[in-house]
Amino acid sequence: MIKLAYTEAGEGTPLVLLHGNGESKEYFAGQMEAFAARYHVYAVDTRGHGQSPRGEAPFTLTQFACDLEQFRIAHGIETMHLLGFSDGGNIAMLYALAHPERVEKLILNGANLDPSGVKRSVQWPVELGYRIATWFAGRDPKARANAEMLGLMVNEPHIAAADLAKLTMPVLVIAGTKDMIRDDHTRAIAAALPDGTLAILPGDHFVAAKNPEAFNRTVLDFLQG
Repeated sequence: MIKLAYTEAGEGTPLVLLHGNGESKEYFAGQMEAFAARYHVYAVDTRGHGQSPRGEAPFTLTQFACDLEQFRIAHGIETMHLLGFSDGGNIAMLYALAHPERVEKLILNGANLDPSGVKRSVQWPVELGYRIATWFAGRDPKARANAEMLGLMVNEPHIAAADLAKLTMPVLVIAGTKDMIRDDHTRAIAAALPDGTLAILPGDHFVAAKNPEAFNRTVLDFLQG
């Protein structure tokens, strides 16, 4: 078990924020103040990201979901709202599937069920970088770390759309109009959820950072609705 780095602010119902691949809790700089006005916000660095240690456990999204459960227990959180961006959204899905009783409301921003959900124009350079990093991983620690990080996008996740029927809590699915996740993939995720709501906001994959006012308003309307 490792201790995950995090930033917290506010009071009330816990709202946990999970960043994307290769990023850190700082991604949510534009959300903390707005969300902390109504919720007890935890922005968490996932394993091997930001200030959180890599540890010895497998570097997988499933392991990151297990880390989140340990974080919940360590901080005495009974139930929470959970917001995940990109790979953070994929972790949030995996966590909610494993621990549905712990998630009151779920927000998935730019998530995907499997690697095919990413547009090829984005995915093929990632695959190329992964192959190159893997080639040098045996002799270069930096290449090995890069291969692990890119491998999350190349090899994961693998969530069956049918499994989303198990997520009976209210779920908000958010994407940008020019997102790197295929539009039909995002819409399929929302349609597969028993209580799913879809929001397409002006912007790209990083709409939370680039269009925080619209993103924050959409999330808060959903949480308070």
